[in-house]
Amino acid sequence: MTNHSLRAAALIAASAAPLAHAQVLEYPEGAEIPRSMTPAEEAYTTLHPIQALQSRGSAPSGLVRTPGEYEPAEGIIMAWEGSSSWKVILAQMTREITTTGNAKAFIFVDTASELTSASNQVAAQGADMSKVQFEIKRTDTIWARDYGPRYIFLGSAPDGTGGVRAMVDHTYNRPRPNDNSLPSYWANERNEPYFLIPLVHGGGNYHLETGSPAGVGHATRLINNENPGLSQSEIVQLWQDYQNLNTELYDPYPAFVDSTQHIDMWMIVLDDDKVLISDWVNEPTSSWAVTSDNAAADFAARGFQVFRVPAVRSGGTHYTYTNAVICNDLVLVPLYTNGTAAQFNDDALDVWETAYPDKTIVQINCQALVTAAGVMHCIVKHVPAPANGEAPGVYMTSQNDGPVIDPDDVVQTTWLYDSPDGVTTADLLLSTDGGASFPTTLLEGFDASTGLVSWTAPDVGSTDARLRLVIRDSDGNESFDDSDLSFTITGNACSADLNDDGILDFFDISAYLSAFSSMDPFADLTDDGAFDFFDISAFLTAFSAGCP
Repeated sequence: MTNHSLRAAALIAASAAPLAHAQVLEYPEGAEIPRSMTPAEEAYTTLHPIQALQSRGSAPSGLVRTPGEYEPAEGIIMAWEGSSSWKVILAQMTREITTTGNAKAFIFVDTASELTSASNQVAAQGADMSKVQFEIKRTDTIWARDYGPRYIFLGSAPDGTGGVRAMVDHTYNRPRPNDNSLPSYWANERNEPYFLIPLVHGGGNYHLETGSPAGVGHATRLINNENPGLSQSEIVQLWQDYQNLNTELYDPYPAFVDSTQHIDMWMIVLDDDKVLISDWVNEPTSSWAVTSDNAAADFAARGFQVFRVPAVRSGGTHYTYTNAVICNDLVLVPLYTNGTAAQFNDDALDVWETAYPDKTIVQINCQALVTAAGVMHCIVKHVPAPANGEAPGVYMTSQNDGPVIDPDDVVQTTWLYDSPDGVTTADLLLSTDGGASFPTTLLEGFDASTGLVSWTAPDVGSTDARLRLVIRDSDGNESFDDSDLSFTITGNACSADLNDDGILDFFDISAYLSAFSSMDPFADLTDDGAFDFFDISAFLTAFSAGCP
């Protein structure tokens, strides 16, 4: 811990005394609060243990996909906290993210005056200010990786495409209330679905491989210690339920080597088949070196390209080069001025350039930050690019289990959407041929932002019905989602009333003959794959029987 961090801890301790009666801890502006827990926080949590909260229902339904950090990013979340030297690092990162990385920088500031100061510093470093979005929301510390939301896609196709962006939050493993509340605030600001996984956790203790449809996660067994009321299998199952990830667990580094015990201090997944892992060049037989070596061997056995990058210790600080930020075609890699670590800056750059020959690797001096037990990956959270481009994403959460509906039933359809700028109108369409066509409009032009609408089931007598929800934003961009399975609408519908107007007339005959002549599957009334006399006979029989 640096002298600045020691002074910060002392300030926190003073503000919290007597701890037995403290309600909150204070985090002075400009203090270098370390990523690890301060002595005052440890004392506080002894009296006020951190417990996982579950306040917003159950796990997400439908197919979930968790995107990797190496996938396209809309932007990067950061918090404008810490000393002036830390803020220089934030400003330099913002410059690279908004220019070379071609992404947005979402920067959280405590006050309007801090916004002005931050904006000036970021602009002075050469950031593209059109891509910088400031959010006035108080935070306690800089370590956004650990308390920020992890994004998932809801309703992805089996091949992993599409879906609505949603957030999975956790209870932050530090007693830092303003940090812990950032994800729910962000979900509300972005109009994005929010789920709270019942785990005490620090987000830096998780890396993942994108899968299709499922992926693989990686964490250390620190998570076991943070959640003593859960078994390891229960913890792994929660990640499966909320993020569709089968998680591998590793022994953490000893706390005297890395006080956070987070996996992002010694591993980073670069692609679905590529990983970079620390190599303890000065301590190759240590237990933590063996942990890294074993993980590297496991990845290699699974067919991964494994890249090893130097890691060293000096003066109680863990110097890592895996704690980097991937942002589209940009990678931000730390460099250090400490004598023991600095000799490996060039070696680390060579490894990163070999691993990512098509990306731009930019080194940023992180000496001022690393002594607080974290580097650049620890102070960012990724916001993935939307799956539907500029159009709003939509995922229908009802009628996906093949229900049976009777005519004249009042049915409720629900949905989630992904559109930070909001949505306007929606239409609900009905198919009776398994989604091949959607000729019937059930509702039109209703409010898309409500997330639910009721409609009355028509008498169509179909066992192959599906819904399509079309959703729009104020710019006219639109997208749609179909119900996952066919469902049944019972009844004795008038099958010859092809335009559903309740009247049998010339227009119905014309519609059938047109479908028959074009060999539309709709006209194959005998379902034998042929278009012949028997189909025409079936139509005429229904026509002569009339509508009830």
